[in-house]
Amino acid sequence: MTRSIVLTGFMGSGKSSVGRLAAERLGRPFVDMDVEIARRLGKPIVRIFAEDGEAVFRHAERALCAELAEREGLVIAAGGGALLDPANYSALAERTDLICLQCSVDELLNRLDGSHDRPLLEVANRRAEIQRLLEERRPIYDIIPWQIDTTHLTLEEAVRQVEAVALRRSLPVRYFTEAYTIHIAPGLLDHIGALLRREKVRLTSTLALVTNPVVGDIYAARVIQSLERMGYQALQSCRIPDGEEHKTLQTVAALYDQFTAAGMDRHSYVLALGGGVTGDIAGMAAGTYLRGVGLIQIPTTLLAMVDSSVGGKTGVDLPQGKNLVGVFKQPRTVLIDPLVLQTLAVEELRSGMAELIKHAVIADSALFDDLERGSLTLDALTKGDIVLMDWIERAVRVKIKIVEEDPFEEGRRALLNLGHTLGHALEKLSGYRLRHGEAVSIGMVAAARIAERLGMTSAHLPQRIEQVLARYGLPQRCPAQYSAHSILEAAQQDKKRKHNRLRWVLPLEIGRVEVADGVPQQVVYEVLMEMGACQD
Repeated sequence: MTRSIVLTGFMGSGKSSVGRLAAERLGRPFVDMDVEIARRLGKPIVRIFAEDGEAVFRHAERALCAELAEREGLVIAAGGGALLDPANYSALAERTDLICLQCSVDELLNRLDGSHDRPLLEVANRRAEIQRLLEERRPIYDIIPWQIDTTHLTLEEAVRQVEAVALRRSLPVRYFTEAYTIHIAPGLLDHIGALLRREKVRLTSTLALVTNPVVGDIYAARVIQSLERMGYQALQSCRIPDGEEHKTLQTVAALYDQFTAAGMDRHSYVLALGGGVTGDIAGMAAGTYLRGVGLIQIPTTLLAMVDSSVGGKTGVDLPQGKNLVGVFKQPRTVLIDPLVLQTLAVEELRSGMAELIKHAVIADSALFDDLERGSLTLDALTKGDIVLMDWIERAVRVKIKIVEEDPFEEGRRALLNLGHTLGHALEKLSGYRLRHGEAVSIGMVAAARIAERLGMTSAHLPQRIEQVLARYGLPQRCPAQYSAHSILEAAQQDKKRKHNRLRWVLPLEIGRVEVADGVPQQVVYEVLMEMGACQD
């Protein structure tokens, strides 16, 4: 089902111009309700009001709303007063996405100057009448889920925000009796306040926006503006240092101090705006402060979008290894805006592609085929391409299916660790200078070669995986400065070992992997040497 988009708001807010262009961009039919009513009644709106009365107009409006509610895939410009009728609101709210276009009174007066086809404004004092009508309609306008303030937006900017709502993908994640939703759409960052309202986050809740200086300087103001537009006022900006080296208990403790200073209580929420490191630290803090406050993940890297923001795993590093301390903390929602990837360094995009490729190897052979064909370039990644949005959704669906079956990693969820046994060891040896995705890429190659040596897969499989990794600029060999012995020693600290034996996730074919506990150490050693590790 393709839900229709309904634009409402006061006259002059831009419903018709924004709706018409948005429909053209989205390839959808456009319906201007006022124009359609005038066509059906055979006279302009101003004459309907003058000759037949407002009641006749509202009756035709009610019939049209009921009719349009039954149709899919439209962009509809509704009259400014159409949703004041409870029957109209009920019919459209259930089956469409409602967007209210807001605008300041001064700008409305400017836009409406000289117009004489507005029967409700045929008065001497237009400003006073606009203010009166706005106050009358505010109770309805304010409960509409999606809000766009067009006062200072160009037509192009307003249309992009409408597109974000129309293109949104909403993926439910269910575990036991609980559930949350992952929302994916270009431009979603400007709708975070609306989405929190949809998720029933109370306007009185204290919201702590946790981010790092790099991401915060680019996106924090937009997030805060979106929250304030929807009425959230108790906002606290919390900064943490950037980088894996700061993913420590000390950083979590520093967040506790900021939470206490903000007066957070059990009804508060932590908003994690950043990559995987920020999400892990903020999630750990949210899961443990006051024995748990709400968490909302807003990932800004490809790696965090397809992997770390989904599934509720949080944690920090110890000197002995990666993610050795953590809690499971399921988010209230995950909000993914692919357009933020425009500001991401190409190295970080490549790192995220490793996790996307990993999910394809685990359980989506069709996605792997697309990756193999190279239909999405790194250049397209930086544009938040609609194809990328599709790939993000497909990768996320792989993780959703697995974490729903095993939310606390007691069995099947271990499959998501493909490439991580070796990857975490390499990250630790490099002092975390090696990016997570780069380390996982090398780890996937090792896992495929181990599977081949054990006769669990064909020689063709490692070649296919290596070729796809190479296509996106990801490494396939061990850094030459590390010995096979030191890599194996570092891997022994991995938290996923069982009975002091390393657990390997091995690909049997594209789309099917298996956990193996008894891989001979000599086989691993030989594969590491084959992949460029130096001798002891």
